[in-house]
Amino acid sequence: MNPVISLDSVTFAYGETPAVSDITLDVEAGEFLGLIGPNGSGKTTLLHLMLGLHDPDSGSVELFGEPVSEFDDGHRIGYVSQQSTSQSGSMPVTVQENVTMGRFAHVGHSRLSAHDYETVDDALETVGIADLADRRMSDLSGGQRQRAYIARALASEADLLALDEPTVGVDAESRDAFYQLLDDLNADGITIILIEHDIGVVTDRANRIACINTELFHHGDTESFVDSEALTEAYGVSGRVVHHDH
Repeated sequence: MNPVISLDSVTFAYGETPAVSDITLDVEAGEFLGLIGPNGSGKTTLLHLMLGLHDPDSGSVELFGEPVSEFDDGHRIGYVSQQSTSQSGSMPVTVQENVTMGRFAHVGHSRLSAHDYETVDDALETVGIADLADRRMSDLSGGQRQRAYIARALASEADLLALDEPTVGVDAESRDAFYQLLDDLNADGITIILIEHDIGVVTDRANRIACINTELFHHGDTESFVDSEALTEAYGVSGRVVHHDH
């Protein structure tokens, strides 16, 4: 089986400023990959390269076994960006309408079927916001909006969830529940890539870690990361992992 994502010697710069340098890694189906590094280390850029939102200056990226430039099965990917919570504040749609958008890739110009509406309802139930179906997206809290975006990805039957600091501005209780949801979705077979500044959260949740600061300092299982010097090397300071009870 092909990796979900495969990067080979990928390099990208903004003008003369290198953002990602010579990174090679695979993300296998069913992984929960935590992508960590200091501010400005290239994490979001690397995620954008993985998803085909940037073209590498050199090297190659494959998504579900295809060159990323040729990949056109967008419904297989759910992407929750840092801006999702703020942008949805002005969306004049209900939660149910937002999640229903996830079905459009499957039906094209056809009418939605009973199965499509059932899939939407199931997605709302799975993320725990069925009771908010008729509420406007603009009236939701940050944590509720993130769940609505994940529900839309589930409605599209996404195989990959990519999340860029999804709990910024979300209270601690909602954050814990959100990460429990990600655990459950990963257990159901969805591949997850998570950028999160809280290293303890990442090491508690993810089963693979990629630690970068322009270059890749570690890519492997969580245990080998915790035992390595990658944190010190990437962050340039003596660091330690703080685990969270949940």
